[in-house]
Amino acid sequence: MEKLLILNPGSTSTKIAYYEDEDQKFVESISHSAEEIAKYDLIVDQYEFRKEMILDVLKEKGVDLNELTAIVARGGLLPPIKAGAYLVNDDMVWQLRNNPTMEHASNLGAVIAESIATPLGIPAYIYDGVTVDEMWPILKITGLTEIERRGIGHNLNTRAAAMKYARENGKAYKDCKLIVVHLGGGISVTLQYGGKVADIINDEDGPFAPERSGGLPIQSYTSFCMESGMTSQEMLKKVKSRGGLVAHLGTNDSRDVEKMMNEGDEHAKLIYDAMAINVARCVGEEACTVAGDIEAIILTGGIAYSEYFTNEVKKNVEWIAPVIIYPGENEMESLALGGLRVLRGEEEASIFERVE
Repeated sequence: MEKLLILNPGSTSTKIAYYEDEDQKFVESISHSAEEIAKYDLIVDQYEFRKEMILDVLKEKGVDLNELTAIVARGGLLPPIKAGAYLVNDDMVWQLRNNPTMEHASNLGAVIAESIATPLGIPAYIYDGVTVDEMWPILKITGLTEIERRGIGHNLNTRAAAMKYARENGKAYKDCKLIVVHLGGGISVTLQYGGKVADIINDEDGPFAPERSGGLPIQSYTSFCMESGMTSQEMLKKVKSRGGLVAHLGTNDSRDVEKMMNEGDEHAKLIYDAMAINVARCVGEEACTVAGDIEAIILTGGIAYSEYFTNEVKKNVEWIAPVIIYPGENEMESLALGGLRVLRGEEEASIFERVE
């Protein structure tokens, strides 16, 4: 029997699960408020804070670490990688600690996994990392030769949602033509076509999210950067963890916003509706990429539990294709199943080499 610890650090939570083969014995989600996260200048500074919480949960649940077969973690912002599994090695940990593509809580997944797995003498893996890059080359081109669009997004959850759709409809994933939207602390809109994540509109050029500013008017943003006196690291933290709902309403929790709305806060409603319509605009953008040849639009992630928010998106996009809602995330199961395939020899883990 394979016994797997699953780790999934997100911008607003740390999720932990324990599996015995395909059987999930428990899953725990520890929420982190904007105030807690704001104490740390860099994501890597949250390492001890999050690791101790994980170990406390495992102790409380009675999990014997010495019986673990492997640890599988959400992949962080590495340089572009392939879909599937990677073995966590020293190069990967160095990359995530010292030279990640961007700051994001998922960078902690492999780092924490390695720190627990190594003393136990067991392997640690990541699966469908954030930087899986399968984008069509034509969609990477921008108006500056020095800058291209990148395949960064919520690949694990959106691919899992797309594969769930395929299973439920008796189709192969490669034959599906889908737009899958992840609605969480960050938001990404993906075009999944021909078995690939053909495009991703993420928080660099897409909708603002609970914590992220999303795409900004370039001239205004450039002027703001020059005049603010902030360092590039401070500016990045502002747009990545202090933008969106946090900037406008002081919270990263959509439930708080809906409570404000129910109490008659018109400003909260305006901001929340703006976030929804920005999601819808990006769905339309992806549909135009393939001349509307889309069979379904899938809304997933934590905010997909909100009937109000999903209805606001749905009313603006259902003319494109039927809208299907898979609330929450299948990330923990996807990580576990990916790890099991490697352990059983059904899939081979790739080896990461660091990029200076």
